[in-house]
Amino acid sequence: MTSATTRTREAVQAYHQARFAGDVAAAAVRLAGTFTFQSPLISSGDANGHLAGLTGFLQVVTGVEMISELYGESEATLVYDVHTATPVGIQRTAEHFRLRDGRIESITLIFDATRWHPIMAAAAQAESAS
Repeated sequence: MTSATTRTREAVQAYHQARFAGDVAAAAVRLAGTFTFQSPLISSGDANGHLAGLTGFLQVVTGVEMISELYGESEATLVYDVHTATPVGIQRTAEHFRLRDGRIESITLIFDATRWHPIMAAAAQAESAS
C-alpha cells in the first residue's frame, strides 16, 4: 500500500468513525474547504450543510456493520449496513469518497431510498405543523 493510499484510508476511516460517533468537529476536520455531498435524499455544497443533519440521523441509528473497504490514492469506497430504529430496519449503503491533499472533497452516498420517503414525508409534515 502506497503512502497516499495509507493517508486516504486513515482520513476516510477517521471521518467514518467520527461521523457515526456523532463527533461533528472531528468529522469536519477531515473535509476539504471545497466539499460536496450527494445522496438519494439530500445534497449539500459545503461541509456545514452536510453535517447539519448528522445529530438527527444518529438518533435513529442503532449500529453500523462494515462489509467492505476499498482504498486508492485519492478515492475510497465503503460498503456497510446501517441498522436503524425505523421501519427501514437495515439499510445497505455504498459510500464513495474523493480526496485531495489528504482531505475529503466529495462524498456520494448510494442506497435505495424507497423505504425512507414515507419517513421523510412524515417528518416534514410534523415540522410544518409545529
